[in-house]
Amino acid sequence: MPTVRFAGQSIECPPGANLRMVLVRARLPLYNSAARALNCRGRGVCGSCAVEIHGETSAPTAIEQTRLGRFPHQGSSALRLACQCKVLGDLDVIKHAGLFGQKGPGDG
Repeated sequence: MPTVRFAGQSIECPPGANLRMVLVRARLPLYNSAARALNCRGRGVCGSCAVEIHGETSAPTAIEQTRLGRFPHQGSSALRLACQCKVLGDLDVIKHAGLFGQKGPGDG
């Protein structure tokens, strides 16, 4: 079973599990600030579940590519939408600052 490491925690999940659901079910802090209450619940349209991922996941979906190509994520090629990712192997997941998790280290 793959292991997802996020926010100092490690969670095992079945291969092919949706990353957003893995993190939400484990009650881990996937959303920043107001996005905790105001998010699209996994439809891929708000972009607030954007995370940096290191490890094996499914390929980006068309919905994900469209959303990450728009403000505020524009140019954030290192980000993925947790709601659109299937866990295929062990992952290290990082949530950045900003309402949409779009601010990397040093982005102010």
